[in-house]
Amino acid sequence: MTPPRLGWTVAWPAAAALGVLSSLGFDPVGIPFAMVVGVAGLIWLARALGSARKRTVAVTGLLYGAGFMGPLIWWMNAVSNGAYIALVIAETLFFVPIMLALRAAVRLRRWPLWGAAVWVLGEWTRGRFPFTGFPWGRLAHTSLDTPFSSYARLVAMPGTSAVLFVVAALLVLVVTGRGLRVRAAAAGGIAALALLGAVLPTGIAGADGTRQVALVQGDVPGVFLTWPRGEILELHLAETDRLAARIEAGEVPQPDMVLWPENATDVDPYNNPAVGERLSALSARLGAPILVGGIFDGPTVETARNSGVVWTQDGPGERYDKLKPVPFGEYVPFRKEAGAVVGRLARDIPRDMLAGDQPGALTIGDTRIGDTICYDIAYDSVTRRAVDGGAQLIVVQTSNAAFTGTSQPEQQWDISRLRAIETGRWVVVPSTNGISGVVDPTGRSVERARLHEPATVNAKVTLASGRTPALVLGRYLESALLAAGLAAWFLGTRRRAQKKEGVASWKP
Repeated sequence: MTPPRLGWTVAWPAAAALGVLSSLGFDPVGIPFAMVVGVAGLIWLARALGSARKRTVAVTGLLYGAGFMGPLIWWMNAVSNGAYIALVIAETLFFVPIMLALRAAVRLRRWPLWGAAVWVLGEWTRGRFPFTGFPWGRLAHTSLDTPFSSYARLVAMPGTSAVLFVVAALLVLVVTGRGLRVRAAAAGGIAALALLGAVLPTGIAGADGTRQVALVQGDVPGVFLTWPRGEILELHLAETDRLAARIEAGEVPQPDMVLWPENATDVDPYNNPAVGERLSALSARLGAPILVGGIFDGPTVETARNSGVVWTQDGPGERYDKLKPVPFGEYVPFRKEAGAVVGRLARDIPRDMLAGDQPGALTIGDTRIGDTICYDIAYDSVTRRAVDGGAQLIVVQTSNAAFTGTSQPEQQWDISRLRAIETGRWVVVPSTNGISGVVDPTGRSVERARLHEPATVNAKVTLASGRTPALVLGRYLESALLAAGLAAWFLGTRRRAQKKEGVASWKP
């Protein structure tokens, strides 16, 4: 069936509605396959707008992006309304070139594959620009708790997004395909992809012994940025003291490591000897090293680092500095100019957190962990570099205190679950006030602490010594998809130009 030709009066409201539908695939709603259906609708629009003006197509992409990103990151209002609006606008703009490239791709033979490459190219670009990018709301993230989540272990996050895009494209053919044969083949393709996903293996990538871990959730003393300096540290010291007492009483197993969350100490123990001594004494009492998350002073008074450091009874050891600090959250690009527009930036973010340059592969006790900090977990390269460095277990130190009561912690938790599948490793998440918990390599939530109260999670986890196909081949597959996405945009645009000139013999 040839797609109908649409005008902007239909395309624009439809695009906005499809964006909203796509957002419903994420928490707090979490409707399975909602984004797949939303993307299918966008594909149908791209085909129906085959001869439309570029402006019409561009605005269609813009409205889809606004409808998608607006509800998806509503939680950014917890930071400020201005931050929310700015991020929505920035992310929405990406969907203009995505829609133009998608319209070009669906002109080609085997357009479901070309279109999948374009979609991955769009996600890749959003996840890297501007500054460190914002890899949130990827199609792959909606695969959790469906037969398609296992693809993450085989083809990594980009490949999983590509698979789900193909499913969306085949869904379009099921509904609009020319003839029963085409529709049946498309339906068979969806069934085959789902069946393959259902039988693909997940689980540990080469079991290599077990470790007992303890995750400390100290909680926060009130509304974000309102508590006195040092209060967060005291809460985590107190909860860890309670853990030590329970170990001494034989109520819980002796841990091999104790993991604190991001920003668990708001006093730099490197520059405060009394705090450092308390941490060393606590490690000695526990009989285990502590992974301490904190904001540590930088090389200048205007800078800092968001880090995780292994602390033993002998003092600090290996350290990981966050690779992907958040622009306008942890540092301020163009600080002078931005401060002139938004005066509170200097108050809320007085120092710029510097990005680290080394992966989070740390030795704690006799275990090699892959440390990530908060948003780090959303970046493919961060976990991949940690595993390349020998990580047998993934740790996500996080502080979601700024997003208490929003859907952000659940969205981040789901990304952590998918990382467990992708890497074939247990993922453990210590958080200041939630979500703290443990995920096994199948993506199953094994245990979660109660939110917004002091708690400790004790768990036995299995270490991994192998690498999943996603970790071996994922980066090369992504590169191939990126190249194919650019080619699809070029070839589809060229084909349109050829047709305009009356050259009908050229077929890509």
